Amino acid sequence: MGAFLAAAAGFPTVLFSSALAVVVVFWLLTALGAADHHGFHGHQHVDAWGMGGVPLTVAFSLLTAVGWFVSLSATVLLDPLLPSGPARMALGLAVLAGAALVAWWATRLLVRPLRRLFPDTPGPSRQDFVGLVCTVRTGRVDDGFGQAEVRAADGSSAVVQVRQTGEDARRTGDALTSGSTALLYAYDEAGEFFWVAPYDSALDPRPHSG
Repeated sequence: MGAFLAAAAGFPTVLFSSALAVVVVFWLLTALGAADHHGFHGHQHVDAWGMGGVPLTVAFSLLTAVGWFVSLSATVLLDPLLPSGPARMALGLAVLAGAALVAWWATRLLVRPLRRLFPDTPGPSRQDFVGLVCTVRTGRVDDGFGQAEVRAADGSSAVVQVRQTGEDARRTGDALTSGSTALLYAYDEAGEFFWVAPYDSALDPRPHSG
């Protein structure tokens, strides 16, 4: 155990150990919902290294884990064979280069079966909700407060922030309250909310199934 800990904390494995600690913390936060495994961009750079088709976070995690394991194993096996001094430093540099090369090669192989889990299709966008009908879930909706539930085309539902201008409320004479039906007609990027207006399905010229 002592040799294992010494190798993990020594050069060059300590470089991979530090990166691995960051990876472990990141995936713990992801499991708790505080981070998103799609949160980092850089797909073009990953593709250039032959590790495309999966999120950058997944590729980096695999690269780090494999590099750490290879570096640790090589250090434990080879380090006792050399005396301290320049020869040990040269060995460390060789192990670092070899571990990085093996990690890159292994990660390229590992991401291939994982690509089917991450189809190259754009994720849902809030702009997709514009034009849909929602149901108000708060007691009121005004220009500073309001929430509503909207159902996407795939059947999933989401609770979104909604706002209604005072002019719309005065013009329609219909205040939006809990249970009211409204139309999401625009999305405010800066405020991250939808503008809504009262909606009456009887006035919709489009045919309805029923």
